[in-house]
Amino acid sequence: MDLKYEDKYHQLEEQHWWFASRRDAVYDLVKGLQLPTTAAILEIGCSGGPLMQRLRTAGYTDVTGIDVSEVAVALAQQRGIPHASVMDGAALTFADARFDLVIASDVLEHIEAEGTALHEWNRVLRPNGQLIVFVPAHAYLWSQHDVVNHHFRRYSRQGLVSAMKRAGFQVQRSSFWNAALYFPTAALRLGRRLLASGGTDGPARPADSTGDLHHLARPLNALLTNWVKFENRLLRHLNLPVGVSVFALARKPGP
Repeated sequence: MDLKYEDKYHQLEEQHWWFASRRDAVYDLVKGLQLPTTAAILEIGCSGGPLMQRLRTAGYTDVTGIDVSEVAVALAQQRGIPHASVMDGAALTFADARFDLVIASDVLEHIEAEGTALHEWNRVLRPNGQLIVFVPAHAYLWSQHDVVNHHFRRYSRQGLVSAMKRAGFQVQRSSFWNAALYFPTAALRLGRRLLASGGTDGPARPADSTGDLHHLARPLNALLTNWVKFENRLLRHLNLPVGVSVFALARKPGP
């Protein structure tokens, strides 16, 4: 991602509604797996470590994180989070069958060699190990925000499921996430494209190098956080038909 965007990201990642509600969704999925607290968990793209911190607070004792950013890993270490290191998510140095759970939240779209990354994540999982993946949804929502994030793609639900199956995973569940803001986001991004080009097929209007990431007033940030967290509770019982992101829960086949 652009350096200016990364700096803003680390300023906001602990409290901003997007990051807080997405961590809540990931954590809810982890809880639903009912893993023992001794389960070995790997977070790919751990950034400054807030999800690792939450997992450790919940009692998980074997939590490892990696990130390609030296700045992010240094921040995690400054926050007192052990077992965070710089590593390429598509070229892991861990032994085969090291982990019970791999989490990759908004990571796969940053990796050009999608298949290589997924095969690596499969390799380091134990038989019957679980994988949780979140990615941005819908190619037509591509914008300058994706550009400053150095994304290679956005995903359809079926596109994510197919990629995971090609890597040898059994996909147990897939759903969109963040339905509440899907329509405002689609209207904003397609509207910008219309204004910039006179048609929906033109390039998105240039934006600054922090994309759509902005400080929000505390009441608005709290409202959005609670709104999406309410959706997260719904996701315990049903899959959402639309959303700004898509996620999948998959398993590495066992004997």
